[in-house]
Amino acid sequence: MKLGEVFEIITKQNGMAINQTILAESLGITRQTVSNRIKNRSEVTVSEIQKIEKFFNIKLDIPSYVQPQNTFFINYYPDVFVSCGMGTVSFSEEKYQILLPKEIISEYSSACTYSLINAKGDSMAPSIYPNDKLIIRHSDYEQIEDNKIYVFCYKNELFVKRLSKNIDEVIVKSDNPEYSTKIIPSEDLQNLLVIGKVSGIIRSGF
Repeated sequence: MKLGEVFEIITKQNGMAINQTILAESLGITRQTVSNRIKNRSEVTVSEIQKIEKFFNIKLDIPSYVQPQNTFFINYYPDVFVSCGMGTVSFSEEKYQILLPKEIISEYSSACTYSLINAKGDSMAPSIYPNDKLIIRHSDYEQIEDNKIYVFCYKNELFVKRLSKNIDEVIVKSDNPEYSTKIIPSEDLQNLLVIGKVSGIIRSGF
């Protein structure tokens, strides 16, 4: 069930005139996050339903939820941006869940976990544009595949670029020809942390 629907049920079922600020307080998140989640039609989890019921001291009359086939829940981090340019730092890890079709992901695997974050900058155009949402695949066995697009942290900044391994160094490439290729030498690899591979892209406007 979507958060906006729960918002309406609380009002109709119990005659409570609540606003997004109060709903945010019940969930322990910000009002802006509630607003974004209602706009993006995000789903609520069982634990969130329990928080709402406890906060308002009510029992919500919610029908049993059946997840559509070939879909999955993904954690969306609305305040996390990765740079398609010169680098940016993440200041927030606030998240909520969104339901997506599995077909949106290249080679979906239940053995992996996925997250959804935002792109910033134009160095990966035309593959990735500013404000696109990136589906990141995380796995314990992640190895760099040559010339694939990865999200990585380098010297405490987040980037999204194509990576390739060359013996004892990593080549960092942009799709936009206006940006030069970079090299991370062997002595600097301890500052590189590969977060995951970009397995899907949702164009801006989602």
